[in-house]
Amino acid sequence: MAIIEFVKGAGENLDTKAEADLAAALKQRVVETGVTVKFLAVVFDDGTAVVTGTVATHADREKVVLAIGNTHAVARVDDKLTVEQPAAPQFTMYTVQKGDTLSAIAKAQLGDAKRYPEIFEANKPMLKDPNKIFVGQVLRIPPKTHA
Repeated sequence: MAIIEFVKGAGENLDTKAEADLAAALKQRVVETGVTVKFLAVVFDDGTAVVTGTVATHADREKVVLAIGNTHAVARVDDKLTVEQPAAPQFTMYTVQKGDTLSAIAKAQLGDAKRYPEIFEANKPMLKDPNKIFVGQVLRIPPKTHA
């Protein structure tokens, strides 16, 4: 459980004005990831999205946080999710910079540009195309050693 910072103004614009509508849109975005979250609740206030519920794994937790945080209006996600399973290999978070590609990120973070498909897979369904990432987007980076 932590507060994760994002770049406000980067990411998908959910095109809602009222904070209650935005909270509902963020909750729908989580549902669309396909990650099962028991007792899912999202509250949005002044740039901060608070997410609660129970997920099966740490990977599910990270995907939920990224789905919410990588949206235009969100500056931070207060992660209050509970994880049912014990810890898995630790993923790190990386904020996309100008000029980045998944292969360049893989080279810098994992030591091998050919490992970019691992980053792509770790960020599905948020990423739908390995060639479409944007500045300010936060990505999950798998451990340096192969799983």
